[in-house]
Amino acid sequence: MSFYSNIILQDARATSSQVINALDLLEPTTRALVTEIIEEAKVHGIDLMVFETYRSKERQQMLFDQRATELKNVGVHHYGLACDIVKNVNGTPSWKGDFSILGQLAYAKKLIWGGDWGNPNIKHSFVDIYHVQRCSIRRQAALFSGLWYPDENYNPYID
Repeated sequence: MSFYSNIILQDARATSSQVINALDLLEPTTRALVTEIIEEAKVHGIDLMVFETYRSKERQQMLFDQRATELKNVGVHHYGLACDIVKNVNGTPSWKGDFSILGQLAYAKKLIWGGDWGNPNIKHSFVDIYHVQRCSIRRQAALFSGLWYPDENYNPYID
């Protein structure tokens, strides 16, 4: 059993179409790493905040229908292994400015950054500079099919 099946699927928010930024719906290792990223950004004078952690299939469909995303099917957010991190401007989320520091901090914490999807040498057709995840692109199909879920020692860069 995994965090996904034991916690997320049992949670009342599992079918919510609302933005969920609750850290308790991030798998514990992912949660700790995201928290460290936010704390380390402060050391660099950048105030970050978690904007969205868990995303339901219902919310993903709504975003797709509104053309707010190109992805019809929910991805790694649905499994407690991803979140969107934005700038915190007086308690308000901001998507403005440079987010390369997020990429640097994500890499240092062994999280995949949506700015380069773990491979900066490839030009990616889909870029999401606010997104971090603890799942390699290669493992996503196994995650989505229920065949795999990372343990606390998983490192997507040596996958």
